[in-house]
Amino acid sequence: MIRKQFMFTFLILIIIATLKPPTLLAQPAATSVQANLRVVEDGGTGPYRAVMLTETTLATHTVFRPKDLSAFGKKNKLPIIAWGNGACANSPWEHVNFLSEVSSYGFLVVAIGPMPQEREKGGGKSTSSQLIDAINWAIAQNGDKKSPYYNKIDVTKIAVSGMSCGGLQTLEVASDPRVSTVVVCNSGIFTTPGNGKSAMPNLTKDNLKKLHTPTLYLMGGEKDIAYHNGMDDYNRINHVPVFMANMEVGHGGTYSQPHGGEFAKVATAWYQWQLKGDKKAGKLFTGNPAGLAQNPNWRFEKKNMP
Repeated sequence: MIRKQFMFTFLILIIIATLKPPTLLAQPAATSVQANLRVVEDGGTGPYRAVMLTETTLATHTVFRPKDLSAFGKKNKLPIIAWGNGACANSPWEHVNFLSEVSSYGFLVVAIGPMPQEREKGGGKSTSSQLIDAINWAIAQNGDKKSPYYNKIDVTKIAVSGMSCGGLQTLEVASDPRVSTVVVCNSGIFTTPGNGKSAMPNLTKDNLKKLHTPTLYLMGGEKDIAYHNGMDDYNRINHVPVFMANMEVGHGGTYSQPHGGEFAKVATAWYQWQLKGDKKAGKLFTGNPAGLAQNPNWRFEKKNMP
């Protein structure tokens, strides 16, 4: 009799055990938040491990920022970098390595387009005004006591940046008086406005006269389809400091390489210098010759700069 009771109890326990896994699997809510936050590569080589995420208050964009915001406050704030994508794409999927790397050095990067999922190539078209949306959102977050970014953002240090079509979008909004510096990658204004491509901003070379801040051009050398447009921009800009750097990699740059490759190294140094006052980083661009001369991957020109 005792043996039968034991066997009965044993069978009941087995049945209960087999029922537990489906019960656990029916609880996806615990991971739903994490699905909107991801570490790209290893979070970057900078002092702050970066994450890529969707902010519900700006679901139209992708945010890259240090994971631990406790390191930022009154004495150490996050400058703002608004980013526009190649091909006028409404997704930063091609640039996530680059943007994560930049962010790991203590920057709030707000890129046009919803956060791409793993291996997803985001689509749709974007507009220049989305760069302004990114800036407005960041400034608002800094002043919102309920925001995790409250009083952690340097709203006086703002960069607009972009690649290819995103570079044209950058030049279209660069006249905004809040902008502190401009970074144009693999891009330049067409001699024939728009070049017949309706998705691109219809700019003329006169737009260059509206630049009011130090400007960096990163180009892919003579194989870059935007090379001649970018070099023509450089030759026409004579009223603000401008630095033109070329690496013979073509139009695609090095954005998808580990940690964004050489383009990320140079861009990050520029952001550190222009947005954080880092004179050591600035040595890459200052002097005669500039520090970048020590890197055989690059050739460069500059004007109106020490």
